[in-house]
Amino acid sequence: MLALIRIVALICYFILINIVLLLVCIVRPFHRDNVYIAGKLYSSISVILGLKLEMTVPDSVKKGGPFIYIANHQNSYDLVTICKAAQKGTVTVGKKSLKWIPIFGQVYWLTGNIMIDRNNSGKARTTLQVTADKIKQKALSVWFFPEGTRSNGQGLLPFKTGAFRLAEETQEPIVVVAASNLHQKIRLNRWNNGRFLMSLSEPEFMDENKSIKENMAYFHNKMADMIKVLDTDIENC
Repeated sequence: MLALIRIVALICYFILINIVLLLVCIVRPFHRDNVYIAGKLYSSISVILGLKLEMTVPDSVKKGGPFIYIANHQNSYDLVTICKAAQKGTVTVGKKSLKWIPIFGQVYWLTGNIMIDRNNSGKARTTLQVTADKIKQKALSVWFFPEGTRSNGQGLLPFKTGAFRLAEETQEPIVVVAASNLHQKIRLNRWNNGRFLMSLSEPEFMDENKSIKENMAYFHNKMADMIKVLDTDIENC
C-alpha cells in the first residue's frame, strides 16, 4: 500500500515541479541560476522517497566558480539526489535527445543546459568549444557525469575525456562531487530509506605536467576515495 501511495505522490509532485519550473524558465529562459533552482526542487522529491539528503560543501565552492564539476552517475534517482549539489551559476552537459521528453525536456533546455549530439563527434567538439566560451564570457560552471552513463551498481566506471579537455581549455579548477552508494537502497514499500551523503571537494587545477589521461586517473582515484569515505560513514551509523 505504501508503495502505491508513493508512486501516485511521486507522479503528481513530479508533474507539479516541472510545471513550476517551466513557468520559471519561460519568465527567465536560460538564466544562470535556473539549474540551481531545478536541483533544489527535484531534490525535494527525496522526502517522498523517505530518503534523507546530507551534503558537505567547502566555503571555497560556495563563493562561486567558474568550476568544472565532475560527479558519479549511479542511476535514475540521481535526478532527485545528487542534483541537490548543483551550485548557483552552474549548467550541465546532456544528450540532445533529452529535449524531446515532454515537459521535462523543454525544462532541461530552457534552464540553460548545454546539449550535445553524442552520435556526432564533430558537433560534440564544437559544443565543447561553445561551452568553453560560455565559461569565459559568463563565468558559468559546468557539471559533468564523466562516466558518460549510469553505473547501476558496477562501481565507478572509467571516465571520458570531455570534462578534462574543457578544464584544460578554460584553465578552470575541477570540483569533485561524490555521492554515497544508492544501488538497490531505495524500497518504495519501506517508510525510511536512510541517508544519502554528498561531498564536494575543494577546487583543484589539473596538473599541467601530466597528460589528460594521467589527470583523469588522478581525479578518478580521488572520487573513488571520497565515495569510500561516504559509504563508510553510512555503514558506521
